[in-house]
Amino acid sequence: MPELTLSLMDIDDVPEVMAVDRHCFRSPWSENAYQSELKNSVAYYLVARCDGVLVGFGGVWLVMDEAHVTTLGVHPDFRGQGIGERLFVAMLTEAIRRGVQRASLEVRESNEAARHLYEKYGFAPVARRRGYYSDNGEDAVVMWVDNLSSRGYQELIALRSRERVGT
Repeated sequence: MPELTLSLMDIDDVPEVMAVDRHCFRSPWSENAYQSELKNSVAYYLVARCDGVLVGFGGVWLVMDEAHVTTLGVHPDFRGQGIGERLFVAMLTEAIRRGVQRASLEVRESNEAARHLYEKYGFAPVARRRGYYSDNGEDAVVMWVDNLSSRGYQELIALRSRERVGT
């Protein structure tokens, strides 16, 4: 079984992240967008590597007591192995560590796998952004979760983390 490692994204990761991004999304981010995000004081970006190969990435803004997931992607060849979930949990864990109370994100209405993952972690649909995605005019579902700092939510994160690693 390949070894999965998560680490903070740095400027040297950007070309590899962009390559994975192009496999994940119809409208990938630009190099400038990633470089800007890495300089953003409220941004927290991670990469996932399997045996040293970059296979996924994720990012979140941590502003005061709110987190906003900006991106999460896993190369199609590595999906279904829990990599996206590991990245997502790591971002939520950092948000909790920083005292965040609530989190939000937008997800394509058609992306059932992602929506299922977010619901698994207590995110609920609260709104729709009509025509949000410029590549095809698809709607985005806005999802939120509150009370990240509650004991119950932290227990949920711990439980799901144990389930992922089979302990």
